[in-house]
Amino acid sequence: MNRIQVRVWGPLACFTRPELKVERASYDLITPSAAENLLSAIFWKPEIRYQVTEIHLLKPVQFTRLSRNELKSRQMPDRGPLYITRDHTPRSSLILQDVEYIIKANVELQPHATEGPGKYVGIFTERVQTGRSYHSPFLGLREFPAFFAPPTPEDYARTLPVTQDLGRMLLRMRFDEDPQGTFTFRKFGPDGGRTVRGRATPLFFHASLENGVLHVPER
Repeated sequence: MNRIQVRVWGPLACFTRPELKVERASYDLITPSAAENLLSAIFWKPEIRYQVTEIHLLKPVQFTRLSRNELKSRQMPDRGPLYITRDHTPRSSLILQDVEYIIKANVELQPHATEGPGKYVGIFTERVQTGRSYHSPFLGLREFPAFFAPPTPEDYARTLPVTQDLGRMLLRMRFDEDPQGTFTFRKFGPDGGRTVRGRATPLFFHASLENGVLHVPER
């Protein structure tokens, strides 16, 4: 009743390793956090949250290098406009090319949800079948668009028979409310949403491919 699945692919992808600061480098595989964001791009409601359970690798891992100019400063509300011609620096990125995955996940209800999971699974499935999304899904970075469709038995049969230790991988970001925090995020409840200040903490797990499948631990 609460399980969903989707096949996603794209020409380029980058799932950035947070421990690398100067040069951006991607993980070998889409992270559970990036997969959850992609699912939310297809269908989002504050009453639900996605728990990714499996990621199937359908194409071999291929890296390529991309160099471009990026802004050195972060855009802030109390600052004026930033101009790329004045405030830029060359940056090299090690990214993935020609990626394709099957993502399987559970739909988890939030405490303030008033409907059962079947309703949200039905809406998500219908959106995947018709190619509609809440906003344009992407593969790690917004400039790398993701395409999606329902997976078929033939797609599952294309899962690569690869067993590999992927090491330490980002599971998700945990946002905790804290008046002294450096982030702002929306917190939803029975009375709607409100913007709060808080802190973001990365959570990691030891990842490994088993016959082309990454099994994701529960939160």
